[in-house]
Amino acid sequence: MAKNVPHQSVPTGSVETFPTFGDDATDPTPGLVLVYSRLHRQLPSAVAFVDPLTTIGREADNDLSIPEPAVSRYHAVVERREDGCWLIDKGSTNGTIVNGARTHGARLASQDLVRVGDAVFRFADRGVLSYSAYRLDGSVIAAMRPVRHAIRSQLVGGCQIDLLLERVEKVAKTGLACVIHGESGTGKELLARTIHDASERRGPFQAINCAALPANLIESELFGYRKGAFTGATQDKHGLVRAAHLGTLFLDEIGDMPLEAQAKLLRVLQEREVLPIGATQPERVDVRVVCATHRTLEAEVAAGRFRGDLLARLREFSVRIPPLRERREDLHPLVLHFLKRAGRPEATVTLPFMLGLAQYAWPYNVRELESAVKLAVALSDGHDIDVRHLPETVQHALRQPPAASRPVAQPSLSSPTTQPDRARFAAAAAPSSRLGTPTEAELREILARHRGNIAAVGRELGKERMQVHRWLKRYAIDINDYRG
Repeated sequence: MAKNVPHQSVPTGSVETFPTFGDDATDPTPGLVLVYSRLHRQLPSAVAFVDPLTTIGREADNDLSIPEPAVSRYHAVVERREDGCWLIDKGSTNGTIVNGARTHGARLASQDLVRVGDAVFRFADRGVLSYSAYRLDGSVIAAMRPVRHAIRSQLVGGCQIDLLLERVEKVAKTGLACVIHGESGTGKELLARTIHDASERRGPFQAINCAALPANLIESELFGYRKGAFTGATQDKHGLVRAAHLGTLFLDEIGDMPLEAQAKLLRVLQEREVLPIGATQPERVDVRVVCATHRTLEAEVAAGRFRGDLLARLREFSVRIPPLRERREDLHPLVLHFLKRAGRPEATVTLPFMLGLAQYAWPYNVRELESAVKLAVALSDGHDIDVRHLPETVQHALRQPPAASRPVAQPSLSSPTTQPDRARFAAAAAPSSRLGTPTEAELREILARHRGNIAAVGRELGKERMQVHRWLKRYAIDINDYRG
């Protein structure tokens, strides 16, 4: 009979957790990322909310000092509370604006657009420290750069693009199949070409848009055909898979590929051979497949429109290109890039123009921005590029009323604040890039509200001071009537 072994007390260990990945995995710090300011060379690219309170204002003793007249001496404060980061206006003259609406206090959400004076920021709920190295002129402070990679790419951007390229460099020289996720216009094909160029594969880069081809042509385009295989097949044709031998096959909008073609593509990936239409013997191929899609392929699999086994083969490496609205800090570097490409590297863009770009959602992303810059260059006729040179779709969006005001923050013990004048905060500020010419009555009303402050009037109307003076002259308005 076995003896009972005395039980020894052993402390219970913790359950091993799954690691997290990405730039914000090791940096939970929230903060503001600079989108644009005329003083961007003097301002930090990112402001981290490390302490319970972060002060913002014109004076140098603020945590974020913005030395411009439009900013009050002690303009606003950010409080880190248990429920998030609260931005609280401290009774500033020109107010604090979140997503186009003036607010006394608002709990910030990821991607919120914050305007203090003439400076615009994007709120990042974590990972803000990585942005400090990237300047709005496109330069990078090497000592502060969070990543190190040698990959070259036509993609233009700062921190998020750099982090993306660092991941790509690690797999570019492998034979792993890749899936690139991203909305229309984000640069999926540019990234695919980057992967090909960095792979050092000797063959060509072959691209096909699966969404642009009729279902009955995808097979012949991909796999080729033999002479006589069907009516009109007067000679043998190599498909794009065969044409990409020793190189990269880029399948754009892979989620739109018909199921029958998906089955044949799966065979190519598994067997490394292709069977042209009408052929009896397969041909060996050596291709690296890179796919792109704006769809959620898991949902397509669940709906029966995409093969799960093909997805497993294609998704050996997966990467997502963020939309432009999630990286608005890249707007100015992109504008500079497109101005140079348009032959106008010396062109000057106005503050209202940049504010207009920052406020627009860019549903078609970088491709739409490039078109907007091209149009602005053409319309500006060699003069400063202003908000009036933006496309009508952007101008229409900017005419819409600002977002609804955020909930008023309850004062906390750490930040005592006086009750602001109700009349001053009752009306939301007009969008900073308001378009068109105000009537005399409208201009007089704005002048009265700002007590004759020309700079403040210009900011509300999205115009430079000189334009406001032109309107004063047109309507024979004496500015002194509204001052004092």
